[in-house]
Amino acid sequence: MTTPFENRRIILGITGSIAAYKAADLASKLAQAGAQVDVILTQAALQFITPLSFQSVTGRPAFTDRDLWEREGHVLHIGLAQNTSLLVIAPASANTLAKLAHGIADNLLTVTALAARCPILLAPAMDGGMYAHPATQSNLEILRQRGAIMVGPAKGHLASGLTGIGRMVEPQELLGYIRRELGRDGLLRGRKIIVTAGGTQEPIDPVRAITNRSSGKQGFALAQAALDRGADVMLISGLTQLPTPVGASRVDVQTAEQMLTAVLNAIPKADVLIMAAAVADFRPVSPAVHKFKREKGLPQIILEATPDILANVSAVKATTGFPRVLVGFAAESQDVLSNARRKLHIKGLDLIVVNDILAGDAGFAVDTNRVTILDAGGGEETLPLLSKSDVSEAVLERIIGILG
Repeated sequence: MTTPFENRRIILGITGSIAAYKAADLASKLAQAGAQVDVILTQAALQFITPLSFQSVTGRPAFTDRDLWEREGHVLHIGLAQNTSLLVIAPASANTLAKLAHGIADNLLTVTALAARCPILLAPAMDGGMYAHPATQSNLEILRQRGAIMVGPAKGHLASGLTGIGRMVEPQELLGYIRRELGRDGLLRGRKIIVTAGGTQEPIDPVRAITNRSSGKQGFALAQAALDRGADVMLISGLTQLPTPVGASRVDVQTAEQMLTAVLNAIPKADVLIMAAAVADFRPVSPAVHKFKREKGLPQIILEATPDILANVSAVKATTGFPRVLVGFAAESQDVLSNARRKLHIKGLDLIVVNDILAGDAGFAVDTNRVTILDAGGGEETLPLLSKSDVSEAVLERIIGILG
């Protein structure tokens, strides 16, 4: 599978707002992701930005009200509305929201919205007072009740010079919401998938910890790949600054013990657990209450094993049947495949994804990975060097095969 954007047709409506300049960036991002983007600008939008801007970034015509009355005008809006996966209006002005709420179809954008049978995603943008006005709030509620997806607005500096709620959500965030909507009806729709990601930290004293170099990128890519297929995703994350994929519920943890608790709380009725986190194997028996001081000499730190999360989950699965599919990751530096096979069988895994952490272009802190996927039936699939997103695609396809 490619991303949900590939070869999907999206109508992007632009209304009269200074935020129209952000819409050009959004159109560019959608086109780069593989979507076919047809842009419709209202007459007011033309006061802020030109059709040429959108044609340049999408490689497709951008339509205006003038097109509505030309030789094919009487069917243009029907043609645009057909075979469209999603109608996005960003920015959506107070005026256009009012028209949509009350079925007023007096320009190409609103008549196309009336003809469309696809989901509609709206990104409001206006001054704070206009957004807070009871008329606008009533219109927004009408649209929500009809199933419109509302994204934003955000709080920040407004064109009026005031600060308040009314800014259009930034294009990168909007892209996430659009991606989530396009993937909603995927092969994993209705499936509950838990993904662990990132490294844990085991405190030594108030300022030091035992940790590792995991960035969390592979786990977050797996969460995104599951969302792209319509899954309900819980992301249990160690310490990382990565943004949460839109649509995932996130639980942040620090230690292996905290991750174990979060996982055990999440797995009832779960279809899949993907343990991509780099969990610390050892922790200090008694973390110091105060910071170790150099002048007091070398501290004596006694270690103990952290709880084995996969072993605990495997025991739960044996009695409850959940999670239905259990996937582990193994970062090895020697005897890579034999160690992974041993872990696969001891932990009762359905799949294990193993990589050699000594490879400089794969694994920790980079955007690529070179892995081998082993299954419980003795199968072995070695993948070439791939992006972590592509590795995630391969893993999710294997999981779909197991789920049937």
